[in-house]
Amino acid sequence: MATPVALIVNPAAGGGRAAAVLPDVEAALAAADVPFHTELTTDLEHARALARAALAAGEPVATLGGDGLVGCVAGVLADTDGVLGVLPGGRGNDFARVLEIPKDPAAACAIIAAGHVRRLDLGDVDGRPFVGIASAGFDSECNRIANETTFVKGNLVYAYSVPRALLEWKPARFELDLDGRERITYSGYSVACANSSAYGGGMYVAPDAELDDGELDVVMTGRSPRRRFVLELPKVFKGTHVDSPAVHIMRAREIRVSADRPFTMYADGDPIGDLPVTVRVRAAALNVLSPA
Repeated sequence: MATPVALIVNPAAGGGRAAAVLPDVEAALAAADVPFHTELTTDLEHARALARAALAAGEPVATLGGDGLVGCVAGVLADTDGVLGVLPGGRGNDFARVLEIPKDPAAACAIIAAGHVRRLDLGDVDGRPFVGIASAGFDSECNRIANETTFVKGNLVYAYSVPRALLEWKPARFELDLDGRERITYSGYSVACANSSAYGGGMYVAPDAELDDGELDVVMTGRSPRRRFVLELPKVFKGTHVDSPAVHIMRAREIRVSADRPFTMYADGDPIGDLPVTVRVRAAALNVLSPA
């Protein structure tokens, strides 16, 4: 790879994991003869500015951080000739997990060096991009608790947030409009609009979702007894929760989502909009370096 790679790093990601592995990443890129320059971010807006500068210079971008950093940089590179590489450095690393990009810095950097590009879809919530899964309802409370928690490290924070959220949860009523052709109303836990199959550190909430099929998998988790919900929850790590009668999945390109009480929709681990929102897929919008 002759063109220098702009390595955009969120040092605080993963409770400091990104900062800890940065020397190994830099060494691995150098060993693979990949020219690069390292840019440390102060926040997501700064990361967008760095990505815009790299795009203007014709440089590929590699992110070292979590899915939030990936999503914000992907939004800058979408629908351009820009190329994105992903180096796991956050808590969940679900986008990298689905793409089968390993956590080991040398192995992940080898994918950057190989330069194999896949054209992937991107999600969008009222103009704000995401790479993984946008969800609201019970998921909103889990994400809020996870983001506020500092004493639980790594993806264990998601396991911690679920029982905390469940203590005060009351079923919500959701209304969805799918592609303007079907209107669905149901009472229950959550709605997830999935560009990818996993979120929350390896929860395969939409096991059949594909990153390049031009559609979003819409996962609706309806009402069920709290005890059954708790017993079914571990199945999400294998994706077998979809066999529950409370879970229904459809596919659409555009989904209007509203609820009977206020919820913040989260995507890639960060708040992305307050209901009601419109979630869309941007088909084949993003060039991503991935395993061949």
